[in-house]
This record gives sequence, structure tokens and C-alpha cells, in this order.
Amino acid sequence: MKNKITKSIEKFVDFSVEKIIVKEAAAKNSIAFSQLIFLYKKRIVAVGRRFFNNQSDIDDFLQEVFIRVYENLESFQGKSQFSTWITRIAYNAAINLKKRTKTSESLCEEKQSTLVSNYETPEETQLKKLTKDVINNAVKQLPENYEKCIELYFYNNMTYEEIAETTDIPLNTVKTYIFRAKKELYQKLKEII
Repeated sequence: MKNKITKSIEKFVDFSVEKIIVKEAAAKNSIAFSQLIFLYKKRIVAVGRRFFNNQSDIDDFLQEVFIRVYENLESFQGKSQFSTWITRIAYNAAINLKKRTKTSESLCEEKQSTLVSNYETPEETQLKKLTKDVINNAVKQLPENYEKCIELYFYNNMTYEEIAETTDIPLNTVKTYIFRAKKELYQKLKEII
């Protein structure tokens, strides 16, 4: 088990390496930019999945985000973590793309759970899918700001501070929205169960 000092050192090293990569990418170093793509692709795809229903839209979104990052990298001042900055770009891009295009969910593309076990019975697999669908539907019925905050909190593992910075919602308001969203979700899911 790692102690606090080791974890702090690793975090500092990771932050320092990231800072160097960002600086090099901002200087139009294509290898450094490729490293940024490698480091943040999963995070951006996770944001995209919350907004778009099919893989083609997610791929377009991913491309759009990294184009924006490339074009605006010089404006990153390091006042926040790079992960927060890039997530904010992704979040804003998703909102803008969603407004611009009305996407239709393809009936052929069934969302698959990434946690499928070889030992699951078909009933267990179906139960997990139904549970996931019920939770997703309950989240979608929340007021818009609650939904936005709870998705970033649970699905993207963002802290309250990162959510506040990404959405321009004050920190205490984010905390309130998440608290209220959890309460509403509990009530909605309690009724179903």
C-alpha cells in the first residue's frame, strides 16, 4: 500500500510531465499532441457518450474536440488542471454539437456494457442492462442542471470543483444540485423498486 508521500510525489511527477507535454504540444510538436490525445481520449469519449447515442456521432465529437484543443492550446494558462480545461472544451463542444444537429439513435447500435463477465447468465446480463436503462432514464428526467451535474459527477468522476469550473456554475450551487439530484433519484428509483 502506497503511503501519502509516495502518492504526492507520483502526482507531482505526473503533473510535471503533463505540463511539459502541454507546453510542447502548444509549440505545435505533433508527437506531444499525440501524447495528449492518448492521455485524454477516454475522458473525451466518456463525455461524448453522455450526449450522443451512436458511435459515429461520438467519433465526430472526438475529432471536433481535439481540433478545438489543438487550435486553442496556446490559450491554456495553467490556472486549472489541464484535465479540467480539456473537459470544459469537450463539454461545450458537446452542447454546441447537440444544438446544431439532431441525432437519431440507431436501432442497430446497441450500447454494450463494458463489464460483461464470461460467467453471466443471459438473465443476469439482461437484468444489468435493464437496471442501467432505468437509472439512465431516471437521470434524464431530472431538471437540466441537476442532470448535467450528476452526470459529470458519477459518469465522468469529476470533483465538485471541476464541475463548477467546467459548467460555470458556482461551487456551492453544484453541491446543492448534486445533493438534490441524489435525493430525487432515490425517490424515483424507490418507486420503481
